[in-house]
Amino acid sequence: MPAASLERTLFLLLMERYSKIETKKKREIVLLRGRGCIYKKCAFCDYYRDSSPDDEKNFLLNASVLDKVTGEFGELEVINSGSVFELDINTIESIKAICLKKDIHTIHFEAHYLYNNRIPEFRKEFEQFDLKMKLGLETFDYHFRENVLKKGIGERSPKALAKNFNEANFLFGIKGQDVHTMKRDIETGLTYFERICLNIMCPNSSQIPPDKEVINSFVREIYPLYSSNDRVDILIKNTDFGVGN
Repeated sequence: MPAASLERTLFLLLMERYSKIETKKKREIVLLRGRGCIYKKCAFCDYYRDSSPDDEKNFLLNASVLDKVTGEFGELEVINSGSVFELDINTIESIKAICLKKDIHTIHFEAHYLYNNRIPEFRKEFEQFDLKMKLGLETFDYHFRENVLKKGIGERSPKALAKNFNEANFLFGIKGQDVHTMKRDIETGLTYFERICLNIMCPNSSQIPPDKEVINSFVREIYPLYSSNDRVDILIKNTDFGVGN
């Protein structure tokens, strides 16, 4: 087996896929596997490696992860290396069945903005639950988001961006950001979304490295302002929720 393939196999085998978030908004979280991100052009991301075109194998893996869900908090967050719309239909139906069985009332899913127009119909499929959709927005700065991060979101209006989404992910710790721009993103995010998650850029195989100066300024000046805010999750490491690798 080529070294690159072996490294990828080991990476996936060591992936933690179930955890509990016991601070702020308590919930269980599962990292499932889908067909892969439909976009794959974000300059900062290499998560799409956790994917397979084989729906049957994905379902078998996902079923084993979902079996760990207890329902103890009444909330479940479901993430995958892309969007919920890239999960196979059997996994989707399994999520519904387990949440009904375990008395889970609230489900959190993620999706790229490319799927924006599919969300209203998707909500109908989960009408038994309080569905929270999370957008990987990264920043409201259109130039930085589209020309540096290559996010592929054509919309500029914060109100329009939040129309079909309840929550949003933001990415900090990259050259070109500063305390002012990060705080502006956070405050705008709290205005338009129910909850936001602040992710610090970590080293990976993408073309964008973390910037230590920006990260240090976040830890020093931003973190103390929002660390106790119940509407703000902060991930200094990408495994801080207990899933991933």
